[in-house]
Amino acid sequence: MEKKTRVLLFKPGLDGHWRGIMTVSKALSEAGMETIFFGFKTVEGVVEAAIQEDVDVIGFSVHSGAHLEWARELVRELEEKGARGDFLLLIGGVFPEQDHAELKEIGMDGVFGPGTVTADIVRFIEENLGRKVSG
Repeated sequence: MEKKTRVLLFKPGLDGHWRGIMTVSKALSEAGMETIFFGFKTVEGVVEAAIQEDVDVIGFSVHSGAHLEWARELVRELEEKGARGDFLLLIGGVFPEQDHAELKEIGMDGVFGPGTVTADIVRFIEENLGRKVSG
């Protein structure tokens, strides 16, 4: 039996809009992935959990306008733990489209803004992890 793709999702700090990330979590679960919604957490706690839980993907949602800072902090924490290349990194939320390129330069593998269809996120994960996760 092939290992299920494990996805850890979180909201950084006290960024309060949660509906989008819960919709994504449900879609990933329906596609056959195991999702862990870690809630509103610090980046340090998320990285520790991702390593302990042996997840494949770390995804987070930002609506506070601090998306660049949170992305940098996540990558910095992963580098400090020696785990930078261990996870596919996804960010979603409401932020200017002109920031998408910078988010990718920082180290986000997938950048998803408003209006993204959840099937596109599933497909991105499947293609970038190199294995089909749904039945």
